[in-house]
Amino acid sequence: MAVHDRSSCPINLAIELFGDRWTLLILRDVIFTDRRHFRELLRESEENITSSILADRLDRLVAAGVLTREGVATHKQKTVYSLTEKGVDLVPVLATIGQWGADHCAADPAKAAAARELEYRRPESWSGLMSELRARHSVVAGQVAGEPRRRP
Repeated sequence: MAVHDRSSCPINLAIELFGDRWTLLILRDVIFTDRRHFRELLRESEENITSSILADRLDRLVAAGVLTREGVATHKQKTVYSLTEKGVDLVPVLATIGQWGADHCAADPAKAAAARELEYRRPESWSGLMSELRARHSVVAGQVAGEPRRRP
């Protein structure tokens, strides 16, 4: 466990790496819009990321092995970022986040449609857990599920 990690929980470890807003947006841009140069990521992002935040997050992603950074032979100051296999494995994570946003947020209809194109079938294990959660967290007969039931 690295010094900055709060726990060895897999969800925590993933959030420590890519759980902030900027890192997810950078990954979105690299994966879905093929922006692979610092200048493209900086100037073409609708969210107006600052250069210092972009540089920091790219450094983190490279250090974590999610991206690689290579110089361009024809231009000494130009760098290209590429996904590693670890980075490619994030496609289902970002696609799922995008689908959730398309379904539950006031997203741009064209962008929501693009997110929905990546629709998937939920694994049975997810469906079972989701059903359990719906039952446990729903209001049942004026009572929040999960509270002790009063026996008549």
